[in-house]
Amino acid sequence: MPPDDIAARRAVPEAPSPTPAWRRLWPLALLVAVAALFYLFGLHRWLSFESLAAHRSALAGFVSGSPALAALLYVAAYVLVVAFSLPGGAVMTVTGGFLFGPWPGAALAVAGATLGASALFLAARHALAETLARRAGPVLGRVRDELRRDGFWYLLSLRLIPVVPFWLTNLAPALAGMPFPAYVAATFLGIIPGTAVFAGIGAGLGQVLDAGGRPDLSVIFSPVVLLPLAGLAALSLLGVFGKRYLRGRRPSGGGTDGARAPN
Repeated sequence: MPPDDIAARRAVPEAPSPTPAWRRLWPLALLVAVAALFYLFGLHRWLSFESLAAHRSALAGFVSGSPALAALLYVAAYVLVVAFSLPGGAVMTVTGGFLFGPWPGAALAVAGATLGASALFLAARHALAETLARRAGPVLGRVRDELRRDGFWYLLSLRLIPVVPFWLTNLAPALAGMPFPAYVAATFLGIIPGTAVFAGIGAGLGQVLDAGGRPDLSVIFSPVVLLPLAGLAALSLLGVFGKRYLRGRRPSGGGTDGARAPN
């Protein structure tokens, strides 16, 4: 073989070998296993208003005696609930308003939900992104390009309107290739309004529990709440159309100030 051919072969970098399946899938497998154990041992019953009513005095006393520790434990518990896609996110948010007050409770819930959603995003992307990238067709390629440009606005609109399951909006962007910083920012900002509503419900939960009732979480779907959230979601989508409009207005040639490029 001529020396030039040997040098050319050495200059071409070899394609990286795919990551072994066990190294990619273990974070997602861990999440699934913990969620299964959670149901198996009946721990999901702790994430209920009945459990909150039964332990409200002990919880309130703990918060009063150790507020900083209670806040840290609450955020940690919220992270686990969201990261493992356990039921009870609404209960956790209402509980935060009940224990810490409407605004501190909302702030702690937003922090826990954002951290938990970020952990689930990273686990799903680590487990499946490489496989999806190898098998990506033209449709997924276009979706990835769209999410890189405008994913923040799309996810923000979905977060603002609480009709899409939270776990789905955690996983789908990771699998579709959305950039992580945009995902975190859209999640943090998008869940603030709905979280504030639920935490406000929790602030008045004591009277409801004293009467032996349950809080009415369907208030989030009432027109007085849902319509403003839908309006905010529509405004977030205007960001997408605005960016597209500006991209369309940019000169296509190399000239400036709208001048045509020479043929």
